Amino acid sequence: MVIGIDLGGMSAKAALLDGNRLIGKARVVTNSGDGAEKTAEALARLAEETAKNAGIDFGRVDAIGIGSPGVIDSEKGEVVYWSNFHWEHVPLAALVEKYTHKKVFVTNDANAAALGEAAFGAGKRFRNSILVTLGTGVGGGIIIDGKLFEGYKSAGAEIGHMVIARDGELCTCGRRGCFERYASATALINRTREAMKKHPESLMWKTAREAEQADGRTAFDAMRAGDGAAKEVVAEYVAGLGEGIVNLVNLFRPEAILLGGGISAEKDALLVPLREYVNSFLYTSMDYAPLEILCAELGNDAGLYGAAQYALDRK
Repeated sequence: MVIGIDLGGMSAKAALLDGNRLIGKARVVTNSGDGAEKTAEALARLAEETAKNAGIDFGRVDAIGIGSPGVIDSEKGEVVYWSNFHWEHVPLAALVEKYTHKKVFVTNDANAAALGEAAFGAGKRFRNSILVTLGTGVGGGIIIDGKLFEGYKSAGAEIGHMVIARDGELCTCGRRGCFERYASATALINRTREAMKKHPESLMWKTAREAEQADGRTAFDAMRAGDGAAKEVVAEYVAGLGEGIVNLVNLFRPEAILLGGGISAEKDALLVPLREYVNSFLYTSMDYAPLEILCAELGNDAGLYGAAQYALDRK
């Protein structure tokens, strides 16, 4: 019996893994002002409530897995740095163990999502897959031979900060040309707003009456309605996303790339041109080493599944 916890900046949610199902779901509010000790105590209560909701005696729970934002040293169970909570070298596993008397394992939240999709979602047919999440930034995780790749001191797989355009756009990390500056939902929205200002005749104004109201769907909706400016925005976005994916595939050669985050909801409007772009630039042909590009399946539960699976793999 294992419990997975997905820790976020405003809430933490948890569930108990029963075979291939999540049961006993529970949620608790989190706040950066609470501090590490109080947060750990809240996570312990959350785990107990989860077991209760699942109809399982908490004593039967063997371990707890936590997917946390930030830089994580999974060997130590330590949050090395999480900017939103101003945490530095917080021994999260040890703190939660103190309150639960269970083994606790911590990994990065994007890694947990990748592991969840690999074990229970769109990646379960593959031994090697990469999850690319398209949100405020670009995150993800890498599965090699069925195992999560974390890198030295769990500091690897920061795929959003792979440079795809030398001397390109300035990233929040301080470098220029990072993948997430071209492939995140934020990047798509920024390009949509720029195009709207350049093209007052664009149909994008019908779905977003002000440029600041544009979102990740705006350009795709207008493109489907036949708008030329929107078509250019989507094509530019697909090229940025595709460029980063080609680099990842040439380096790791997974069997599948899984796309998560809100932009993945565009399905074939995104997947069809993206597959064509990636296929055009791969070093090794698809005939020799086939690659599938798919949408993730587990949505907001991916981190829960992955955190629970991480505990199963480590306990």
